Amino acid sequence: MAELLESLDAPPRLAAHLRAVHDVAHQLVDWAERHHPALDFDREAVLFGAATHDVGKTVHLTELSAAGSAHEEAGRALLLAHGVSPRLARFAGTHASWTAPDIAVEDLLVSLADKIWKNKRVQELEDLVVTRLAAASGRSAWEEFMMLDDLLGRIGDGADQRLAFQASYPVHG
Repeated sequence: MAELLESLDAPPRLAAHLRAVHDVAHQLVDWAERHHPALDFDREAVLFGAATHDVGKTVHLTELSAAGSAHEEAGRALLLAHGVSPRLARFAGTHASWTAPDIAVEDLLVSLADKIWKNKRVQELEDLVVTRLAAASGRSAWEEFMMLDDLLGRIGDGADQRLAFQASYPVHG
């Protein structure tokens, strides 16, 4: 991924953001593997998705500091053009659309990492993750919510450091 970002002349702040989200995704998948061994998901796909979800911002630079969604499809197309499989390129396009009917648990985990890295809590997204966790574990949704809430609280506690890390890099190269 680092080589691809270099070849795209990715802004340093974007690379820092992708690293921060990847690091949080790593915490999420480690936790899921330990506490939800029956949850069927592709760990490497989640980590790849977290590391590439905003790559389209190399094309839509204004979305580095302003809201926008043009980077989503652009990122998917960019990854496909660089030989990334559609199965993995999809995360660039799905990380903000977790309500799609065919959304996979991997997409939900990437979306969750992209929110909780900065301690942003999105109830609708978390509820979808809880539903998947409860279905896999056989535990109640309430039990799953409590476990996930505890994890997200711990991850969220590190948000200030991750935000400072990202802010220490310039928006433009």
